[in-house]
Amino acid sequence: MAGTSKFKWQTLCFLVISAFIMVVALAPFAFLLISSFKPGQELLRGGITFSMDFSIMHFNNYGLLFTDNNGLYFRWYFNSVFITVLQTSLALFLSSMVGYGLGVYQFKGRNIIFVMVLLVMMVPVEILLLPLFRMLINIGLTNTYAGVVLPFAVSPFAIFFFRQYAVSLPQDFLDAARIDGCGEYKIFLRICLPLMMPAVSAMMILLAMGSWNAVLWPMVVMGSRAMMTLPVGLSTMITPYGNNYDMLLPGSVLAIVPILIIFLFNQRFFIEGMTSSGVKG
Repeated sequence: MAGTSKFKWQTLCFLVISAFIMVVALAPFAFLLISSFKPGQELLRGGITFSMDFSIMHFNNYGLLFTDNNGLYFRWYFNSVFITVLQTSLALFLSSMVGYGLGVYQFKGRNIIFVMVLLVMMVPVEILLLPLFRMLINIGLTNTYAGVVLPFAVSPFAIFFFRQYAVSLPQDFLDAARIDGCGEYKIFLRICLPLMMPAVSAMMILLAMGSWNAVLWPMVVMGSRAMMTLPVGLSTMITPYGNNYDMLLPGSVLAIVPILIIFLFNQRFFIEGMTSSGVKG
């Protein structure tokens, strides 16, 4: 009985702490959602508040997204969606292939290449901005989608992540496929990639979030207002001369939707992929 009582108290404490963390994590989103239905002046007048005065709350702020700035908001939205889909797809395919090669094949210099990948992970992106931008100028890719996507089409962290997962792939499956006459590319696409699906789903969420929320590199590459991504475009609504909260808040609410959709579709693989890749190898 004493053991059962102790277990119940531990469970209760765990639930209370989890509920507290959940409330703290969701509080900013609740504030953002409530404030998006209020006039922008209310944020300056009342500050951060969760009060819901239905007499002043309306959908007019969301209507501004369609009419103000000649519809630039949805142009920014399209730019972010296109760049995120393209960059995430390329990074997933190329990084998983490199990680698979480093984890499965035995060849001279494999460990050196893996150490180089780890070293690249330690280099801050800010250090690479100037040489990358000069390279884009030389090849004429400034103010283009390719200029944003190509420098980060392969992710060192994703290579490390997939390599850790690929190390424990059953070699018997690969040997049996080779005996049946399968080529190495077919083995990767038809056998190993489905086995790595938990890792792919987990990394899809992380890469998509990183690409969707990126501000610094798209701000450097994209020179015209119409080519801005959504985070960069929203940041232009906050200036020393005035803040357009009427568009900024509802625009930020809608900006959460794509990442939320990606997470909901991949959540059942997320924990499995994160935990299993961390203990393999």
